[in-house]
Amino acid sequence: MSRVFKVSRSSFYRWYTAGLSKRALEHSLFTDLVKKEFDLSKQRYGYTRIAEQLKRKGYLTSRRRAAKIMRMNNWFSKHKRKFKATTDSNHSYPVYRNLLNRKFNPHRLNEAWVSDITYIQIKQGWLYLTAIIDLFYRQIIGWSLSTSLHTNQTIIPAWKMAIGKRKITMDLIFHSD
Repeated sequence: MSRVFKVSRSSFYRWYTAGLSKRALEHSLFTDLVKKEFDLSKQRYGYTRIAEQLKRKGYLTSRRRAAKIMRMNNWFSKHKRKFKATTDSNHSYPVYRNLLNRKFNPHRLNEAWVSDITYIQIKQGWLYLTAIIDLFYRQIIGWSLSTSLHTNQTIIPAWKMAIGKRKITMDLIFHSD
């Protein structure tokens, strides 16, 4: 190797046995520290916040160094999306009184059903899961999964599934947002 690199044999062995340089060790340490802070932030912090966190913990570093380490390792912060309300509260439709009134322990089957829609983000966009639960058994009795918030794709299929499983013979409270 010393002939290939045109250096003396003693220089080659000094380099070979010396291990990592002080600079390489420092770079490795800061790479580990940046990765730890990045993961602690659930990959949401960028290089500015990571550098600030490291300074608070007593490490001398700069934003440039944190940015360089993150760029070299392809670590990019995830941006949290702004919440977008999907319910229109400014409408002229009648608002019914709350018959359930937080009484979540009915005394019989089919006395109170509750429903809600859960938003599930996937790569292609959003899915909407509608579920209807009978509060007596705390059991899902109807559900639907759709790609839009139209009632004919969300609550109506879930309702049809629920009444297909259960026969309603007495008064039923159906509570939904």
